[in-house]
Amino acid sequence: MDAAAHFHREVRAFHDAARKAAEAGDAPTVPSCPDWTMSDLVFHLASVHRFVIAIIRDRLDGMPDPVALAKAELPADTTGWPAPDRSPTPGPIPATLLDAFEEGADRLETLFRERPPDDRVWTWSREQTVGFWLRMQVIEAAVHRWDAENAIGAPGPIHEEIAVDAVTQTFEVMAPTRRAWTSAPPGAGERFRFVRTDGSGVWAVCFDGERVRLGDGTPDASDVQLAGTASDLMLFLWQRIPAEALSVQGDKAVLDRYFELVPPI
Repeated sequence: MDAAAHFHREVRAFHDAARKAAEAGDAPTVPSCPDWTMSDLVFHLASVHRFVIAIIRDRLDGMPDPVALAKAELPADTTGWPAPDRSPTPGPIPATLLDAFEEGADRLETLFRERPPDDRVWTWSREQTVGFWLRMQVIEAAVHRWDAENAIGAPGPIHEEIAVDAVTQTFEVMAPTRRAWTSAPPGAGERFRFVRTDGSGVWAVCFDGERVRLGDGTPDASDVQLAGTASDLMLFLWQRIPAEALSVQGDKAVLDRYFELVPPI
């Protein structure tokens, strides 16, 4: 898939939703991120973009210092912006914050288009490449675009190419990482099967001790099967919609254990 094109489209749609929220008055709360208003959501993604910009631009081999990064990357006038240690942020969304988001998204897109995906840079994953950041930022942009649209009305679904990749990425990258960072309990062989209903795609996942084993869905033995569109499967895994939004078959006790095995971070 053309990941840079997906990134472009998702950040533009996010920006459009944030602008509409700003024009309507005070920043609305974000139901899928209950501790945030739209201002906090915009600030979060703008900050993430600058974090990734610094890593790719400077080809860093370690994590940048957040304090130094904020001083170097953020504009001088941050009146009304969210404070990182205090949320939700009430009041109108500052125009300077929206402008800073747009500027940072443009800069990051340019880097994604200029730098080869296999360029080596620091990441929080075992894969130390620009391509890791591109994949991650497409997914994050799509999820937060959905959050922003959900805060002001009916959100559009996640593009099927992004959603399919995000389901795979969840079990290749995010689930093992979340488990490691949160000291999640060991798996006891719980087997989940995720079935896409709007195209081809089956993911068989087993939690075996500390390991997350991902197969192609065959054989079809599982404790729980969840079926839905690629978008809905992704949104469930990212805790945006409940399991009840999917077609569920199997052991409810095992289903209830999923987010113990893959805790939110």
